[in-house]
Amino acid sequence: MNKLIMASIVLLILCSCSSSVEQRIDRVENNLIELGFETVMSLFQPDSVQLANPRTLAERMEHYGTPGVSIAVVNDNEVEWSKAYGITDKNTGESVTTETIFEAASTSKLVVAVMALHFVEKGLLELDTNVNTFLKSWQVPENEFTREEKVTLRRLLSHQSGLPATNYRRDKSMRDPTLIEVLNGERPAMNRPAIPEYIPGTKWQYSNIGYNAIQLLLQELSGKSFQELAEEVVFKPLGMKNSTFDYPMDAERSKREAMPHDAEGNSCQPGMHPTALAQGGLMTTPTDLAIFTTELILSYQGKSEKILSQDMTKQLFTKECDVDRNSWPLPFTDGLGAFLMGEGKDFLFTHPGTNSPGSLCFLVGWPERGTGAVVMTNGPGIMNGIIISLEIASAIDIVYNK
Repeated sequence: MNKLIMASIVLLILCSCSSSVEQRIDRVENNLIELGFETVMSLFQPDSVQLANPRTLAERMEHYGTPGVSIAVVNDNEVEWSKAYGITDKNTGESVTTETIFEAASTSKLVVAVMALHFVEKGLLELDTNVNTFLKSWQVPENEFTREEKVTLRRLLSHQSGLPATNYRRDKSMRDPTLIEVLNGERPAMNRPAIPEYIPGTKWQYSNIGYNAIQLLLQELSGKSFQELAEEVVFKPLGMKNSTFDYPMDAERSKREAMPHDAEGNSCQPGMHPTALAQGGLMTTPTDLAIFTTELILSYQGKSEKILSQDMTKQLFTKECDVDRNSWPLPFTDGLGAFLMGEGKDFLFTHPGTNSPGSLCFLVGWPERGTGAVVMTNGPGIMNGIIISLEIASAIDIVYNK
């Protein structure tokens, strides 16, 4: 009899917990606020009018023409739930699942920053030394901007290196460009080269190619491919089984790939670069990125050191500079590869990502609260994907943090 009573109590507790999670999911799905381009600044501070007129996720997906959405949520320092909506490809109509793999786009940079700081902590790299000290097969070109101030890892991570903002056009009639050809801007690469265009440390300018310099630095330091290095430092220790920097992916993962959709809603081939990876080449799921987010939260709290110590994680989340609001619409500051906002319980780290023609990722964590979220979509286009991702993240904040 006592065993029966005890079993009943355990069952009731489990059912209660399950119900609570389901209730939170329901609240997220039914409490999106309409941000719009003009109100994006109110991402985590919605006004009373917005709160009084909630929208459903289904309504917002229809409004923006969003083919697919996948969400993972962190609560109490663990991944609490993951859920998927919509389709992976307009042409096939295949449903998105929590195992569907999306492009992380520039959210990749946060993973790369953690990899770099891992080597700093081991004493193999230095944050404030000229990176040319460590680079072998290629060097950051010296010019009038680098006479006094040098390009360092700290400046590369925080977008203060002086290197240009870069797109990644290439001559597709030729072979794939090497990473060094990308850094030099030499055909078959057709991007701007990694040449300083202002004095390092004097200005914030978002630089994709700066992270490719970090990629080369880490590859040369380890003697391994970027995927092998990511697997060793991040993916394997955390159990991120659906994450890779290799593209095209293997056959099994390719079957689970979400196709990007352009602004007209057309399914498109991904525009992934074959060799420049660190700026936006991660393929993953929201669940895997939520596991990664959880590890950063635990490390910040001093409860885990699978990749970084608490001190190093706090350096990652320490303000290095203000973000140029003329080129970046959200009110963040920049750390060592993470964007930051707020104080105390409201302090958050984040990194959004967009890949053309239509892949979006938004990762956010509140380390003092032990909460976080990852939202990934496959279009349509860049701007609509950005806004619906932010609306979902704001709904999660309302449910879990307010």
